[in-house]
Amino acid sequence: MTFTLNETVYSTDTPEAKQAMYDDLRSQLTGLVHGERDWIANTANASSLVFNTMPGLNWAGFYFMQGADELVLGPFQGKPACIRIKKGRGVCGTTVEKRETILVPDVHAFPGHIACDANSRSELVVPIFGRNGEVIGVFDLDSPQPNRFDAVDAEGIQSLVRILEQTLA
Repeated sequence: MTFTLNETVYSTDTPEAKQAMYDDLRSQLTGLVHGERDWIANTANASSLVFNTMPGLNWAGFYFMQGADELVLGPFQGKPACIRIKKGRGVCGTTVEKRETILVPDVHAFPGHIACDANSRSELVVPIFGRNGEVIGVFDLDSPQPNRFDAVDAEGIQSLVRILEQTLA
């Protein structure tokens, strides 16, 4: 697979190439959020940056905790999505419950998967932590390709989420 960033075409066929992509994504995101504290603006730009840069995605977006047990849709790119997800349901809700990144090679094999887009085949969800260590949301990536995401992607997206967490007021 290939992607284009800053008019440079990259391949993501090797771990080294993916690392280069994430290095560029971190640099771009750091520039986008520099000096900005508005969480909605920063997450909107982050979802757009990732969606429009990474190959093989059909959805990239955020869900934020509302109360103790429910995620609510935030900024995203892609088709319309489920608005509310209970903690513990689907990949996003399970990520909140486990407080860890979940990489799903085949969503049809994930118990309780919520199919917002029937074309999604693989998923990567990263928790977002607030200043007090509580999970305040998740960053969710979906792909129509099975096995689209790997450990390099998980680490790369986690590094982008850490940049966003630093902008929390």
